Formats: sequence, structure tokens, C-alpha cells
Amino acid sequence: MSDVTTNLDIVLITGMSGSGKSVALHALEDAGYYCVDNLPPELLLNLAELEQKHGSRRVAIAMDVRSATSLPLVPAQLAALRSQGVTVKSLFLDAGTDTLVRRYSETRRRHPLSRRDLLDQQNALYEAIELERELLSDLREQAHVIDTSIIRASQLQGYVKSLIAAPNSQLTLVFESFAFKRGIPLDADYVFDVRMLPNPHYDPDLRPLTGMDAPVADFLRQSAEVGQMFTHVERFLTHWLEPLARDHRSYVTVGIGCTGGQHRSVFLVEQLAKSFSRNWVTLKRHRELDAHASTVMGPAPDPKWGSTVF
Repeated sequence: MSDVTTNLDIVLITGMSGSGKSVALHALEDAGYYCVDNLPPELLLNLAELEQKHGSRRVAIAMDVRSATSLPLVPAQLAALRSQGVTVKSLFLDAGTDTLVRRYSETRRRHPLSRRDLLDQQNALYEAIELERELLSDLREQAHVIDTSIIRASQLQGYVKSLIAAPNSQLTLVFESFAFKRGIPLDADYVFDVRMLPNPHYDPDLRPLTGMDAPVADFLRQSAEVGQMFTHVERFLTHWLEPLARDHRSYVTVGIGCTGGQHRSVFLVEQLAKSFSRNWVTLKRHRELDAHASTVMGPAPDPKWGSTVF
């Protein structure tokens, strides 16, 4: 590959089959990227060189387990591209096994690794998903993970667009609030449980509000325990972010969880994001609130993903 003379920006999308890679690719297409789906890894460097010759600036590429035999080539290829001055962002879409099984059952699609010779197709699907996890583990380790288990298409599109808009020069810190009752996000690098803090849910006036509303924020600021939790999380992250950045981490996702993902976790995510944004590129997500907003205001979900997820 010749030396790069143009500023080429490549987003690589990988992940589990049924996790929403096509949704993410459509989001990037809407953002002005030239998109290529299911590119064989052997062609990655050739495609990058070709797009440079054509004067392209932004390219998004999706790869999946259908290229299993050549996926081990990808990490070295990404390193080669970066050494040539190409900006590379790698996103890995994941979802819980039960979620993936349900999606395949709803759409009646066949997993690319499933065996036709097994009589019990349900077990065959579980077997295929676990094999896929193993084959993709190295790519997952080197990418920013997005858990799509319980989010809708509009949420995923928003997450992808916010990630690609973040500057490339330093580590990006992602704070995410969530509800433990709906499971811990698979994409969280660190998880802090704040369910022991005073709960605004038990105040009838505060129950319908969220941690972004002033009355809830005022209620939580009055608690010494909330202040201690904020300080402890802030000190932990302040201590370890520099070593993580030196280790060439592009993204760190911090999950803050409470029971319903509406009050305490949302408040702390807002406060932590405000604090760390002074020194770091910082993004924030509110998994449960974003899901509600998508339900109320977002576009209709893609029929192939059913009514409850994208």
C-alpha cells in the first residue's frame, strides 16, 4: 500500500450476527460515509488504497463471521492502515445470547454458522452463537463495544453517530445510566452500583421525573451518600484514565446502574459527564430514558427486528 496522501477516515463495524450491523451501517451512510457491507478481509487494504485514489474521505466497512477464515488478518491490517496515517475506528455490536436467539426465531433467518444436520435447531442456534463469539473475540477486544440487547434502531443510530463524531486524538469517555432490572450493559468496561443511595422513586412528586430534572437533582444533592459516591467514582476514574489512555484505549464506557435507570444513575451520569468533560472527550447515554424517547418520538422500528428491539 502506498503512503497515504489524503485524510482517510475508516469505520469498521463488526459484531454478532443479528446485533444490528446493518442498522449501524445505514446510520453511517446517512452521515455521509461510503459504505461496504460484508467485505472480505483480504480486500481491506486494496479498498482503502482505491478509495484514496478516488479522493474519498470517509468509508464504513462491515465484516462478520461469514469471513471467519480470514478474520485473523484484520488486526494487523488495521495496524498497517494506522501506520499509514489512516484514521480507523472499530465498533463491535453485541447482544445477549437469548436476545439473538429471539431475533432469529422472530425473523426465521438462519445463522451463518448453524448446522443443518442437527435435528434440534434451537440447540444448533445456541451452539452457532457461542462459536461466533469465540471467532470474533479478538476483534471485540480491540473495538468499542455497543450492547444492542434492549435498544431500538433509533438509539443505535444515535450512539453510532455520536461515537464517530468524537475527536480521534484522545480517549473518549462514555457514561451510561441503566436499570439493573433490565440487565448490565455488555459494553460497560466499569460498572458502579448505586442502588443503595436514597431513591426519589418513593416520593410521589419525584417519581414521574428523572435525574435530569431540578427537583430530583436537588433531592439527591442533599444526600451525603450521593456526594460520597460521586467523589469515589470520580477519584477512581481520575486515577486510571491516564494509564488507560497510555495503553492506547480509544473508548472507556462507565456504567452507572440503579433499580429503574431513571433517577439516581441518570443524575450521577449527568454530574460525572459534566466533571470529566473539562479534561476528556465525554459522551453520555441514558439507556432506559433513551429507549422511552425512541418509543414515544422515534421512527418505527425495523419490522425484521420485531416490536421490542431494533
